[in-house]
Amino acid sequence: MSAPTRLAPLTPEVYQAFLASQAGAALGAGFLQCPSWAQVKQGWRAQLLGWGPEPEAGRLTGVALVLLRQFPGTRKYFAYLPEGPVADWTDPDMDGWLDPLLHHLRAASAFAVRIGPSPAYRRWNADRLKSLTGPGRRLTDVLACEVDPLGTAVAERLRARGWRRCGGDGTGDDGDAQPRLVFRVPLAGRTPDDLWTGLNQEWRRNVRRARKAGVEVVVGSTAELPEFYRLLRITEERDGFRLGRSLPYYERQYAALNAEEPGRMKLYLARHEGEILAAHTMVTVGRRVWYQTGASADHRREVRPSNALQWRMLLDAHALGADVYDMRGVPSTLDPDERAFGLLRWKLGTGGQIVETLGEWERPLGGTANHTLYRAFQAYLARR
Repeated sequence: MSAPTRLAPLTPEVYQAFLASQAGAALGAGFLQCPSWAQVKQGWRAQLLGWGPEPEAGRLTGVALVLLRQFPGTRKYFAYLPEGPVADWTDPDMDGWLDPLLHHLRAASAFAVRIGPSPAYRRWNADRLKSLTGPGRRLTDVLACEVDPLGTAVAERLRARGWRRCGGDGTGDDGDAQPRLVFRVPLAGRTPDDLWTGLNQEWRRNVRRARKAGVEVVVGSTAELPEFYRLLRITEERDGFRLGRSLPYYERQYAALNAEEPGRMKLYLARHEGEILAAHTMVTVGRRVWYQTGASADHRREVRPSNALQWRMLLDAHALGADVYDMRGVPSTLDPDERAFGLLRWKLGTGGQIVETLGEWERPLGGTANHTLYRAFQAYLARR
């Protein structure tokens, strides 16, 4: 008989060693579940947990970074596992590792918990979507190219255990803290020539235009973060969104992730005639690479610095041996007249696919008082 599963606190070293192991890498942890992310998120108390036959000795089958935020005026906490836990979601005995986690959170005075299961739910290829845009159209109007049976099974298991999908079952992610719809470019088994032919004609033309105009792409350092942030504020104003993050946030993130593993977070810069016109951040964990945040100037856009940056980042991700290049969130609109469609159109040009993840799931942690507090917390989030 196999040893029973136990849950225990872990040191950052043991936690990180598991993520770097073959078993940990197979679970595909994202950067939001790395120990360093706890240093990025101020206002939260963090716990590093792991389960397995001997978790303290590093014999692990899964890990979780848990962020705890105190509800004002109480001694109760909201527990959040961003894009976690890092677990084997194919395990039919989900309760064997999920129940110990919930028991631990109750003991830690958590009144509710939110998780982000890793399995995909549905996928749409770029080729299918580009000809199906139109007034009022949304992603839900298009039949998915693939429905993942694992994602469907995990969703059913969570519902049966009293979990609620944040934001409901549509593709909108209004209830999620992390994007439910993401755009991914597969890299495994492809050559750089394959990636180039995967770009649409407009993308290839823009990359050539940037090269002909003399746009230079380099990897920057912490010294260029203020310039990145200045361009980000310009981008937010131009494109009508606000991330609500400060320069110290990005400086803290850059320092924490790279202290954990050198080169984990990189800042790419596109220069033209000595001026930085665009700056994008890239994060690497194992065989996965993310384009996290992009910023660009309002002027000289005709030299296409952002296309040059993304092409270089795609090639670098491929050279690192990554299986996938994740371009993070996209909107659900397929209406060219909607402002948000521009972001989707730009990412579709890389020839990847929209992936609907399972999104985030919540549940209160037992007791009438906790259920009442959970409803109050939901009302608090709605007001925010």
